[in-house]
Amino acid sequence: MSQSKIYHVAIVGGGLAGLCLSIQLSGAGYSVVLFEKEQYPFHKVCGEYISLESWGFLERLGVPLGSWQLPVIKAFQVSDAEGKLYDFDLPLGGFGVSRYKLDEALYQIALQKGVTILAGTKVTDVHFENELFNVSSTGGNFTATIAAGSFGKRSNMDVKWHRAFVQQKASKLNNYIGIKYHIRYPHPAGIIALHNFKNGYCGISKIEDDRYCLCYLTTAQNLQRCSNSIAQMEQEILQQNPLLKNIFSNATFLYKEPLAISQVSFDKKEQVKNKMLMLGDAAGMITPLCGNGMSMAMHGSKLACEAMHLFLQKKISRGQMEKNYTAAWKKQFGKRLWMGRQVQRVFGGNRTTSLFFKIMKTLPMLARVVIRSTHGKPF
Repeated sequence: MSQSKIYHVAIVGGGLAGLCLSIQLSGAGYSVVLFEKEQYPFHKVCGEYISLESWGFLERLGVPLGSWQLPVIKAFQVSDAEGKLYDFDLPLGGFGVSRYKLDEALYQIALQKGVTILAGTKVTDVHFENELFNVSSTGGNFTATIAAGSFGKRSNMDVKWHRAFVQQKASKLNNYIGIKYHIRYPHPAGIIALHNFKNGYCGISKIEDDRYCLCYLTTAQNLQRCSNSIAQMEQEILQQNPLLKNIFSNATFLYKEPLAISQVSFDKKEQVKNKMLMLGDAAGMITPLCGNGMSMAMHGSKLACEAMHLFLQKKISRGQMEKNYTAAWKKQFGKRLWMGRQVQRVFGGNRTTSLFFKIMKTLPMLARVVIRSTHGKPF
């Protein structure tokens, strides 16, 4: 199927960044087509803790957070691989909500705003020619003045375009796997906990409906050493931490099978690729231990919308739009990502991890600086 209509903006990927961008653009009077390979609603591998910096933004988009009775999280616990706990305050704090619930709400708002959403549709190519983007998908071919890439941590488009982070050799910042469950477990509602184990860490925090998100990140090598068995890896590696052993032994698991994602990378990424503006994890991914990727995705959509609006109003050139967005993105998130990468290097259940926690506990001011540097301000 071929479309003769030329949209103002085509968005590839319907996660938080893509949906938030589509709602803002449509609300400003622009025509938007959004492609999402899954059918809403669906679960995603995600820690499901959101910094309170995003609360007002989501409410302005129309998400009724106040009526959802969501848990507010004000404290942070972390354990080393032996299970020794360290407690810290979260100066700004956050809230817990599942991606299943939040993305579905944003999807419905986008539909109400008039966004053309092609769910269950995979984009196979995006080509820029004569100042227009041609988007090829399993749902047909589409044309737009601007295109945005919001396709997550790693996609077929990243591989097709030979993006630099895809070409990187395995290191401390890439080749990770992520595993997520929803569980029922008597964990304090106002605390997000992060438990270290050999070459990884596992977070637990409350979401809606008395459920908890249990999500962990580890190396692909850990899984390979356990015959590529997630259950074996959890028993032989994760449960060496007694706190994780208690969770896995006593929690009620609500998924038949865990959600999994592979080839996760925290290497640097471009904010503009092949004339497309990149958003969310496609633009740059903060380490999950910093718990702020979702807020960054939403804030990034606001920055992209502002740059696109000026271009569509013919106030700036396409090149200037790309420069404005890249500069704004780096100014807002550059230091956060740098700090996240530094902290990532000392996590993973070794002696350095324990020493880092002891120093953080001994020097509360340092702990506050690290935590604040991975969170932003309300936007």
